[in-house]
Amino acid sequence: QVQLVESGGGLVQAGGSLRLSCTASGDIFIINLMAWYRQAPGKQRELVASIARGGSTNYADSVQGRFAISRDNAKNTVYLQMNSLKPEDTAVYYCNADIVRRFRTVSTNTWGQGTQVTVSS
Repeated sequence: QVQLVESGGGLVQAGGSLRLSCTASGDIFIINLMAWYRQAPGKQRELVASIARGGSTNYADSVQGRFAISRDNAKNTVYLQMNSLKPEDTAVYYCNADIVRRFRTVSTNTWGQGTQVTVSS
């Protein structure tokens, strides 16, 4: 049994910053890829950023240069630093991770519950 819990969402003015955190817990052997997705009202869920265990990152074009993803493997935690926020960034942000459980060889793709980010004009 594994779970992801996000925190750090909230209301921020355009141009401001927020830092999201997501911590994995439970029956964990190792965590491979970790990622942040977001879903705005009436929109499809989209990938925002991802980070491999070794630190390689990828970003959506819409957030490139403004957001930064990082992780602390010792804490089983992934972060998303969001700068220069725009109203278009308003969405529920979800943490996602590929987690290999103890005594198993196949990873389990796990989602967090989501955290609301609202950017006002």
